[in-house]
Amino acid sequence: MTDPTSRHMQRYRQRAIDDPSDARLSSPVFHRNGPPLIAALAPWLAGRSGPVVEIGAGTGQHASAFRLAFPALDWRASDPDPLHRASIHAWSAAHGLPHAPALALDAENAWADQSEVAGLGPLAAVVAINVIHIAPFRVAEGIVAGAGKALVHGGLLIFYGPFKENGEHTGEGNKAFDAGLRAENLDWGVRDITEIGALARSAGLGFAALIAMPANNRTLIFRKS
Repeated sequence: MTDPTSRHMQRYRQRAIDDPSDARLSSPVFHRNGPPLIAALAPWLAGRSGPVVEIGAGTGQHASAFRLAFPALDWRASDPDPLHRASIHAWSAAHGLPHAPALALDAENAWADQSEVAGLGPLAAVVAINVIHIAPFRVAEGIVAGAGKALVHGGLLIFYGPFKENGEHTGEGNKAFDAGLRAENLDWGVRDITEIGALARSAGLGFAALIAMPANNRTLIFRKS
């Protein structure tokens, strides 16, 4: 995965700047979008068991929250950045959760074929939260292709973040956000649900749900048929 620019990385902050041993990073949007996302996905994830891979887990705050909310799932966070993986482990430890090694997956490549993923067995879900708009489109292609390979029959591919619908932004804020992303990196930008749906169909994944979320975000769910 292409490394984010330093300006984007500044959105993650060290949680305890007076304690260099604290590896936890903090994202300012987690507290806003974490609880609504858990509530939106509860009907889809409650009652499921088995391994879940989160792509581009960033600080690891979502990963720990989901492990607490859905204890029957074996939630495995992944991120190509070693500082992010250290933060994932630190947040897990802070919540008293059993250690689950964060995976060093590069979503552009054949991540589902890596031994760490294949060893988990068929996945109950693949989750990407606020990832595909701050990465080249080939990352979205890689996530979907890998999910098509790794998901169990009936397993879910879940995206969360801003999306365009039928070529149109869902609000002026998202339109401005998209312009800022593309100014920062020409390969970034808010993706259209239609183009993600086309990728999903080619990977054997059928549309399952589109859920409106706060701040004009969306939860987009596909199911392996």
